Amino acid sequence: TANLGMEAEREPLLGNRTSESREWDIVETEEHYKSRWRSIRILYLTMFLSSVGFSIVIMSIWPYLQKIDQTADASFLGWVIASFSLGQMVASPMFGLWSNYRPRKEPLTVSILISVAANCLYAYVHLPASHNKYYMLFARGLVGFGAGNVAVVRSYIAGATSLQERTSSMANTSACQALGFILGPVFQTCFALIGEKGVTWDVIKLQINMYTAPVLLGAFLGVFNIILILAILREHRVDDSGRQCKNINFEEASTDEVQVPQGNIDQVAVVATNILFFVILFIFALFETIITPLTMDMYAWTQEQAVLYDGIILAALGIEAVVILLGVKLLSKKIGERAILLGGLIVVWVGFFILLPWGNQFPKIQWEDLHNNSIPNTTFGEIIIDIWNSPREDHNERPTGCPIEQAWCLYTPVIHLAQFLTSAVLIGIGYPVCNLMSYTLYSKILGPKPQGVYMGWLTASGSGARILGPVFISQVYAHWGPRWAFGLVCGMVVFTITLLGVVYKRLIAFSIRYGRIQE
Repeated sequence: TANLGMEAEREPLLGNRTSESREWDIVETEEHYKSRWRSIRILYLTMFLSSVGFSIVIMSIWPYLQKIDQTADASFLGWVIASFSLGQMVASPMFGLWSNYRPRKEPLTVSILISVAANCLYAYVHLPASHNKYYMLFARGLVGFGAGNVAVVRSYIAGATSLQERTSSMANTSACQALGFILGPVFQTCFALIGEKGVTWDVIKLQINMYTAPVLLGAFLGVFNIILILAILREHRVDDSGRQCKNINFEEASTDEVQVPQGNIDQVAVVATNILFFVILFIFALFETIITPLTMDMYAWTQEQAVLYDGIILAALGIEAVVILLGVKLLSKKIGERAILLGGLIVVWVGFFILLPWGNQFPKIQWEDLHNNSIPNTTFGEIIIDIWNSPREDHNERPTGCPIEQAWCLYTPVIHLAQFLTSAVLIGIGYPVCNLMSYTLYSKILGPKPQGVYMGWLTASGSGARILGPVFISQVYAHWGPRWAFGLVCGMVVFTITLLGVVYKRLIAFSIRYGRIQE
């Protein structure tokens, strides 16, 4: 097969093990190879649908929440949005543990069924007579709980690919995830054409409108995904060299050396990679959060302008991420993952350093003593409120600029638009590179043993970062301004680069560490 030809080219990387190499060359039949990659591609699709499920409703949560429950306020909206990450944080290690001991179809099917049920619940949250907002909170938390299957997907892909295939397949996984985040809001915009009233299916009391249609599509795609998983997904395991192993998810585990590798996982490298991953996601989550208030304060944009322009910028960063991920696949064959991770962190640091205010030009001050939603957000919720209030209010009468309530507006220089755009491009390059490399290195450090629980902890640390990042930046920015906010972020990145330097030599594949494969 084409695969065998490619593997033959890589044979010198495996050192002087000619008899084993020859056995390895013929160990994977074309049928097994095709089945293995079919299964991996089904999981790419699962990753894509999981991220679409999160992003497809994110822009419509606030008006829907207002419609179903008048008592909901901005801080409660913050909890509704954060509940997804909280659910994922709790579920990831549990699904990971399950996938270590049982066929991966089980946790994948159950987790997607939970997401389908949660989406159906979301479509019915208008029905109860009271406490509707708590039903919505529960529904979004449940969708997040179902999204804990990310750990299962990544542990499966790690176990079903050789070291040489790993970076490429992890890049494809991350690219599918990024694409889902980009396309979700696009689908949401299409459904806006249905309108608030929509149509009602009286028999089952189902309202199909601009708020419920996206989640119903999500539920349908979930059912479709389950059918594909049950029909096509097969259990596959290969060792770091690419030789086929028997499954070790259940009783059929073999006892030869390939499946029961001797040696312990380097726990220092595991903890360090979790910290690196947490900081990387923390930094990107806070950047996404601050982008709207920052541009409104610095450039005196109205809410409508900020929503439009920042939406375009974030969409462009998403497309940039997909391109970067595909480029990194090629680059990683020439440079090691550790060097690319270091390079990515340096690019992120430069991006935030450029954001530091300098010069003697100051932002336009908003003197009017009027309520203005550009005052930095203390919750996720107020960002979404800004977005949904913007088309309904007369912007000519609304004050713009840096609110006088923020004392730092009077003495902090403006961040020029060119500075901001350059920074956004650099962060858009560095973030996907660091995200992918930390996942890839992590899977290689763990080696051929089942990775479910470890991948669960990594996913949980990322979910925690997405909750804490926005809270951190909104508080620091509101009280001390961009100089302190981005200065502290630069300090965090320096800490992360230092940590990477300290553990650099330990971030190597399990098989290389134990001398089974030469680096």
